[in-house]
Amino acid sequence: MAADTTISKGPDARFLLSHPAHFIALGFGAGLAPRAPGTFGTLVGWAIFLGLYQFLAPLVIAYLAIPLFFVGIWACERTGRDLGVQDHGSMVWDEVVAFLPLAALASASLLMQAVAFALFRLFDIWKPFPIRHFERRLKGGFGVMFDDLIAACYAYLVIIVLVVAAHHLLKNLA
Repeated sequence: MAADTTISKGPDARFLLSHPAHFIALGFGAGLAPRAPGTFGTLVGWAIFLGLYQFLAPLVIAYLAIPLFFVGIWACERTGRDLGVQDHGSMVWDEVVAFLPLAALASASLLMQAVAFALFRLFDIWKPFPIRHFERRLKGGFGVMFDDLIAACYAYLVIIVLVVAAHHLLKNLA
């Protein structure tokens, strides 16, 4: 199976369904998007957040990302090996998992969630230091998952700065 997949442009629906690790790593199929699979993976993360938010507190959802991170290490390790590419662009579970705590942080409003989404995508695509450094050095499933975690941390820091700045601005206007 892996030989067929590495010859083609990328994984297909057959590959997606051939193993549970593939289904997870490819974000339930979001990674099969012909363009911007990472953005589609982040949308899956947002959808999961919105579904869970109906039943769970934001902090619980944020902590749920921890076991999902370890599931991602396994799924991305296996899928990368089967694809013959350690960090294939179709593997988007890293975006799904890294976005969950950000969505939880920004749960106060849809606008804040959209800002978190945009910032996360910006840092995931831009890969400022040390994201690109870790992406090159860390291998396997852990490497796939870890660089997106750092992108989420950058987005988190910017959100905190925006919230604090808005608070001070509103306080000074009052």
